[in-house]
Amino acid sequence: MCFLFVGLDSSVRHIEQKTMICFCVSVKKQDKAGKLDSMKSLTNIYVFTCVFTFTLWNNIQPTVEDEFIANYSSSLLTNIPKIIPVRTEVLDLSHNRISGLSISEFIYLSDLQVLNLSHNLITVLDFSVFIFNENLEYLDLSHNNILKVCCLTLAYLRHLDLSFNKFTALPICQEFGNMFHLEYLGLSATMIRRSDFRYIKHLQLHTVFLTLGNFSLYEPQSLTVLNTRNLHIAFAANQNFSFPLLYDGMSTSENLKIVNIRYTLSYKDFPSPPLMLLKKIKTTALMLDAVDLQWAIILQIFMLIWYSPVEHLTVRNLTFRGPLEELTEYAFLPILSSVEQLISLDGSMKALTLEHVRNKVYYFNQEILYRQFSEMNIASLTIYDAYMPHMLCPNRTSSFEYLNFSHNALTDELFQNCGTLVDLKSLILQKNKFESLPKVSFMTSHMKSLKHLDMSNNLLRHSGAAMQCQWAESLTELDLSSNQLADAVFECLPVNVRKLGLQNNQISSVPRGVAELKSLEELNLASNRLADLPGCSDFPSLQFLNIEMNSILTPSADFFRSCPRVRELQAGHNPFKCSCELQAFIRLERQSGGKLFGWPAAYVCEYPEGLRGTELKDFHLSQLACNTTLLLVTALLLTLVLVAAVAFLCIYLDVPWYVRMTWQWTQTKRRAWHNPTRDPGTVLQFHAFISYSERDSLWVKNELIPNLEKGEGCVQLCQHERNFIPGKSIVENIINCIEKSYKSIFVLSPNFVQSEWCHYELYFAHHKLFSENSNSLILILLEPIPPYLIPARYHKLKALMAKRTYLEWPKERSKRALFWANLRAAISVNLPVSREAIE
Repeated sequence: MCFLFVGLDSSVRHIEQKTMICFCVSVKKQDKAGKLDSMKSLTNIYVFTCVFTFTLWNNIQPTVEDEFIANYSSSLLTNIPKIIPVRTEVLDLSHNRISGLSISEFIYLSDLQVLNLSHNLITVLDFSVFIFNENLEYLDLSHNNILKVCCLTLAYLRHLDLSFNKFTALPICQEFGNMFHLEYLGLSATMIRRSDFRYIKHLQLHTVFLTLGNFSLYEPQSLTVLNTRNLHIAFAANQNFSFPLLYDGMSTSENLKIVNIRYTLSYKDFPSPPLMLLKKIKTTALMLDAVDLQWAIILQIFMLIWYSPVEHLTVRNLTFRGPLEELTEYAFLPILSSVEQLISLDGSMKALTLEHVRNKVYYFNQEILYRQFSEMNIASLTIYDAYMPHMLCPNRTSSFEYLNFSHNALTDELFQNCGTLVDLKSLILQKNKFESLPKVSFMTSHMKSLKHLDMSNNLLRHSGAAMQCQWAESLTELDLSSNQLADAVFECLPVNVRKLGLQNNQISSVPRGVAELKSLEELNLASNRLADLPGCSDFPSLQFLNIEMNSILTPSADFFRSCPRVRELQAGHNPFKCSCELQAFIRLERQSGGKLFGWPAAYVCEYPEGLRGTELKDFHLSQLACNTTLLLVTALLLTLVLVAAVAFLCIYLDVPWYVRMTWQWTQTKRRAWHNPTRDPGTVLQFHAFISYSERDSLWVKNELIPNLEKGEGCVQLCQHERNFIPGKSIVENIINCIEKSYKSIFVLSPNFVQSEWCHYELYFAHHKLFSENSNSLILILLEPIPPYLIPARYHKLKALMAKRTYLEWPKERSKRALFWANLRAAISVNLPVSREAIE
């Protein structure tokens, strides 16, 4: 059976959210033959919310979370893709340009349960397209251009959305009456008649959503045949609202939401609610959104609601207006009088919420209005974002348990000396213009039952010297975040508070001994100016501490020792200085057993520059680098070892002896430089200086000297017995003889290495060898010298014997002639002629 529904474009499309939320149902498989006869036996139903995020793809490929979900949304499709996996259970084709559907496109998707075709260009809907999709439970065809519907029973369908289409009459077919599992039904139309719901009046629906664009006709009592718990009506934004919809809606469902209630006609033409309506009202929770009405009409509606069973009334985006001539004292004072009598009576209403209220009435006595609000006999009152500058204290003991006056213009004068709010438990005053914390405390002093107070996002200050504070003793939760409070705030806090919010203030330290809050369990000090973690000496019961986004460089490592009851510490997002001091805090995390919230991502080095961005868990320094005592002990030990090593080397290499010899050499040179007249110079006078041990003197006197000084080419030798000058020191004579000799002859033997003076002579000769860069050393090995006999200090002798050629005294006489010839050749040199020789 097919119906043709002709209509115009909906003017309320902006109401729907662009993010589509669907209910995906997983149903236990059964035999096809028994599905219709055993619907009550369906088990293992799991309902979960799937939020599809729409993206635009260059190529048409589905986003597949698993093999059963395919997302083709926002893909610029004009037809159903032919590549959909056959096992798909959830298919999203929303936000495309699809204009038509056919059986062949869905015939192979036998497991399909959820189908989203919203926001397309479909004009004709034939339910037979889904004849082979027997498991289909969720079907969304909202926001299309559907005019015509050909119906077919989809027995297992639970969610059907045809809202925001171009129907004139409601598209309800007779086959809808067989959808016994249907829970959600979305429809759209431009008119509603009594007969429209006759096919579904027996269904137990959970939610009915009606979008009424360009609405032209409503037959009273049409909605009352519906059997639904939730009714949502979105009216056209640019039309006068049909109030019978409100009256009938309140007689239809427990929860009623109506969007776009606007009435521009005269108050005289307003259709007052019938008196019999109060007996029929079923609604207990009523929400009115985008309300733009005259003040007198609002009061009429409010009177109706007050007498009704409505327990929770929420009005959002409320604008009340009216011309001056209709808002005179004679026009609405009788209504206000009726309201005043009304609110003094016990009614069903428990909670009233007014959000985003705008007043376009040019004149009326606001004090009368505030008085009506303050005297209401309800438990909860919310007036949010209404530019309300004041609220009166109730004249008699109030039943208010919850008050929310956030985002207004209230000041410190609110509820001062007000003793009638004795049952108030929660007071929320965030985003107002409160400035004095002591006045806020005095405001609460008469509220004997107050437990929760929210004063965040105000202008609160406390100098600490002006006024004392007096809080309600029952107050256990206090939010003072986003104010202008400094350290002195701890002098003005309720003693029994358990949860305290002080984030985003100007606190630089938590003074000790100022506020003893023994019951405090949760403290939020984030986004302040603290330089270290506070102690718990004043907060013995503290369990949760938030100190994120402060100025902490190196937090104290003994925090958990001083705060043994703390179960969670949030200290991340601080400018940590990664140094030795921070190592103890890092070790604290390992020992705390997961008490640091946000570790490790929120704990990052800020200083020094080279470590910026490094997570604290990756920052390591050696124990030696961070332990001063250990570092000093290690340095001392290394110094001692070094001194011992140097001393050993000095002793082993006879360094003191060399130092002494160097000093002797330097002193001799210095004296020679200062006394030039006494030392005529270092003119060469000898061919060679002989250095030998006294135990080898016989060989020198009997063999060496006679063979070199006699005969042709005689050699002038310098011998200490002959040429040392009396009166000078031995060292000076040695140095003078070596410098006046062209060569130095060293007679080496075991006796030589045992002689101290031979060592001196060798040292000075070796010094001349390097200082003058000359080849002046002649070594004669008189007797072999075993290496073990050479003392350690004679390392120069070892080096000379290893690197230089030496003459060895032959034992055979036949070889001695060659020895003397070689020795003469080694020392062959012409000495300069002295003046004495010339004369």
